[in-house]
Amino acid sequence: MKRHIAYLLCLILVMAQQVEAQNDEERLITRDLVKPPSLKKGDTIIILAPAGKIKDRSAVDAGIELANHWGLVVFFGNHLLSENNTFAGTDQERLSDLQKALDDPSIKAIWAARGGYGTVRIIDDLDFSGFSENPKWIIGYSDITVLHNKLHDLGYQSIHGQMPVTLELEDPIQKESIQSLHKALFGKKMQYKIPSSKFNRTGKSTGQLVGGNLSIVYSMLASDTNLNMQGKILFIEDVGEALYHIDRMMISLKRAGYFNGCEGILVGDFKLKPNESNPFGKSLEEIVLEAAEGTDFPVVFDFPAGHLDDNRSLILGSYIDLNANKNRARIKFN
Repeated sequence: MKRHIAYLLCLILVMAQQVEAQNDEERLITRDLVKPPSLKKGDTIIILAPAGKIKDRSAVDAGIELANHWGLVVFFGNHLLSENNTFAGTDQERLSDLQKALDDPSIKAIWAARGGYGTVRIIDDLDFSGFSENPKWIIGYSDITVLHNKLHDLGYQSIHGQMPVTLELEDPIQKESIQSLHKALFGKKMQYKIPSSKFNRTGKSTGQLVGGNLSIVYSMLASDTNLNMQGKILFIEDVGEALYHIDRMMISLKRAGYFNGCEGILVGDFKLKPNESNPFGKSLEEIVLEAAEGTDFPVVFDFPAGHLDDNRSLILGSYIDLNANKNRARIKFN
C-alpha cells in the first residue's frame, strides 16, 4: 500500500510539473514584449560593429549626420574601426563594445553599423542583465537578426531597419525608409499600405512580428535563439541565395514546425543568386506558398524591407494587424 501511495504521489508531482512547464511555455508565447523607451532630442546613441568590418569612419558619416539632425548625440564603439580578417575586430573586441553598450544606462539606442557575419560568434557570451534594467532600442538587419531573435526570447522589442553604411541621405528612394526609422525610434504610429502582389494569399490576422534574414533564422534552428512561432507573424528577406537554397530553408522551417500556429508570413526583398545552368523550376513565391501549404494564414509578398534602398523599418516583437486583399496589403503596428 505504501508503495502504491508513493507511486501516486510521484505521478501527481510529475503531472504538476508538466502543467507548470506548459503554463510557463504558454506565458512565454503570449506575453507582451517590453518596448524600450522612445528616443527624444538630446538622447545618446552608439554606433558599433558586432559583425563585419567597415573600411573607415566615413562609412558611417551618413548615420552620424542623420542622428545629429534628429537631435541625438552619437558615440562610437571603441573597436568600430578595428579589423580581424572579415570581422570588425576580434570576437572579444566586438563583444566588449556591445557589452559596454548594453550595460551603459546613458545609451538609449544601439545602432549596428553594418551586418555581414559574426554576431552569432559572440551572442552566447553577452550578459543582458544590465540591458534588462535599462532597455534600449537595438537597430539593424541582416546578420543583426541574431540579436533580434535573442531579444525576442528575452522579452524585448527591437528594430529591423536601415544601418549607417547603407544610408544615402540624398537618395529619394530612401526617403520613406528614413522616415519609418524615425517613427519607430521616436514612438510615432506606424502603418504600411502596399499594392497587392498577385501571389498574395489573402486574409486577416494578428500576431507578434518576428524574423529577419531567412538564412539567419534558418541557422538558429535547434539553438537557444530559435523562435517559437505560436501566435507569430514571420518576416523574411535575404540576399545572394539560389532558389534551391531558399527552398531548403523554407522546407526546413516547415519540418521544424514553424508554420504550425503561425499567424502569417510577410516576405520582404529577395535578391536572388543567378542559377541559369541548373534552373530550380519554381519561383520564390511558389517556394514560400508551397511551404505554407496546409495553413490558412495570410501571406504577403513584396514588402519593401531587406537588402534594398527602400528598407522600411519593422518593430520586431510588436503585435501587428496583417490584412491582405486583392488590391492591397496593410500592416498596422499596435
